[in-house]
Amino acid sequence: MLRPETWLKPFPYGLFCEPGGFFIDPTRPVDRAIITHAHSDHARPGHRAVLASPATLALMRARLGEDRAGGSQQPLPWGEAITIGGVRVWLEPAGHVLGSAQVVMEYAGCRVVVSGDYKRCPDPTCEAFALTACDLFVTEATFALPVFCHPKPEHETERLLASLALFPERTHVVGCYVLGKCQRLIALLRAAGWDKPIYMHGALFPLCRVYEAHSIALGELRPATVAARDALQGAIVLAPPGAIQDRWARRLVDPVVALASGWMRVRQRAKSRGVELPLVISDHADWGELNRTVDETGAPEVWVTHGREEALIHACAQRGLRGRALRLVGYGDEDDEGVSVEEVGAQAETSDQAP
Repeated sequence: MLRPETWLKPFPYGLFCEPGGFFIDPTRPVDRAIITHAHSDHARPGHRAVLASPATLALMRARLGEDRAGGSQQPLPWGEAITIGGVRVWLEPAGHVLGSAQVVMEYAGCRVVVSGDYKRCPDPTCEAFALTACDLFVTEATFALPVFCHPKPEHETERLLASLALFPERTHVVGCYVLGKCQRLIALLRAAGWDKPIYMHGALFPLCRVYEAHSIALGELRPATVAARDALQGAIVLAPPGAIQDRWARRLVDPVVALASGWMRVRQRAKSRGVELPLVISDHADWGELNRTVDETGAPEVWVTHGREEALIHACAQRGLRGRALRLVGYGDEDDEGVSVEEVGAQAETSDQAP
């Protein structure tokens, strides 16, 4: 069996599979790219040829435009293997957002799984993470510190609904990322019994339509920008995090500002952004899930990328696993503006568990 580093090469702008001649999630235009999911830090415009899951390609076209989502676009359904330059390649669900994939490669007797971004908890708006045994697991590490222990998303949804019951005269405006978090939050609210219309910033509608085209029911959604002011009293309004302070939000009725993100675990982040109701809802694996996934793959070697690499590598070494930090650039949670180690450390000193 060939060692994976002889044929899978990390460059600053992405992982390169040498015998296959393709990059995985490159951050600059290349001839051949496999894209794990449609978030903008992974799905960049300008590649000559793109291979991805059918849903990821649909989301890329909606976000980037047909002519920028790849000169040629090859959809690859789950579990359907193809051979590229002697490398057997297939995709398995990653559970991060609609269409998100792990890339599985087999070459010269070695199997490598590149996770992309992933989570392990159930999410009705995307396919569940599929565990795949491998010789090398390349994992994200967005929340790879012991302080990150995500609460159940249903608990956070109940907190939002409890606030609505407590302040029925106020508008609750929730910052949520346009792809994945928005649609998941809608589904969580519907599952919790919220059957009223959900109002949204206009930027959220296009990708919701893609979700609905892939049989994800979201219920009645209305544009907040044209709604009567009294209709927004006691309503839920969803918006991109950066839009909550925009002029359009001034028409909201005494708003309760909430934000749905794994980074709401860091109280300094919530305070600095004027968030009254932080909702710890993450689309990434937390510390426990990252370590459990590494163990369950059975991989003796782990490469760690775009996140808190050192802590996860240290934890792997304590269990006898070989670890390597890839230090790729240009990746990160899309609503992460750069949480410092000092912020996280301060949070760890003041709290034992996530709220």
